[in-house]
Amino acid sequence: MTKLHATLIVCASLLGATAAGLQAGETKTGFINKIHKGADGDVKYIVFVPKDFKADNPSPVIIFLHGAGESGTDGKKQAGTGLGKAIRDKKENFPFIAIFPQSQKGGWGAASAEGKRALAILEEVETEYKTDKKRVYLTGLSMGGSGTLSIAVAHPKRFAAIAPICGGNVKSIDDIKHIPSWFFCGDKDNAKLVENYRAMAKALKDAGAPTRYDEYPGVGHNSWDRAYGTAELYAWFLKQGTK
Repeated sequence: MTKLHATLIVCASLLGATAAGLQAGETKTGFINKIHKGADGDVKYIVFVPKDFKADNPSPVIIFLHGAGESGTDGKKQAGTGLGKAIRDKKENFPFIAIFPQSQKGGWGAASAEGKRALAILEEVETEYKTDKKRVYLTGLSMGGSGTLSIAVAHPKRFAAIAPICGGNVKSIDDIKHIPSWFFCGDKDNAKLVENYRAMAKALKDAGAPTRYDEYPGVGHNSWDRAYGTAELYAWFLKQGTK
């Protein structure tokens, strides 16, 4: 075999591999492992890209904040429960780009390094993909529910809607009453948490805020499986948009 023939065979193989995989200009879809390079080092996260993603058609975005049990540095656990599980369980196409940052030390407070990094990752994804800046949604469970409220209070114009699940409270409903919100909790969860959620929901409704509250009878802390399994939640998200 001549050197020319060998070169042609290699080129043909490479072209075949490209044809079998992504075509030129196509975007990888599904759950994708990413690395955020920040001032405090490299941090792993995951982004989900819908299978019908089009680079010229802006996609809505959901950023998901996990609970304490998924904290760590592996960059994977945070997409295995809550929203990530719901996406995998859905038979129909999930139309959102979903972002799964991972808290290394626990906590998602807006002023914390973890909370700031989550927003930096959101901006990173918005730069890499064609996203709809008017339809960015924030949700989280337990510790992530607390983070959802904290970040929404600190960045009141950043999100088109929020969905806190079984975690968090606010000092004043004035901080979030303009943001469409949907709260979820089980009535067998921590009594103080349930009391807080009921009080927030009532105060927001009394103030005429665009809010909803679902409380699941007989459900303890894990109200997130039912919440994220609610198809109406995603339809509701899509109806919300910032001005």
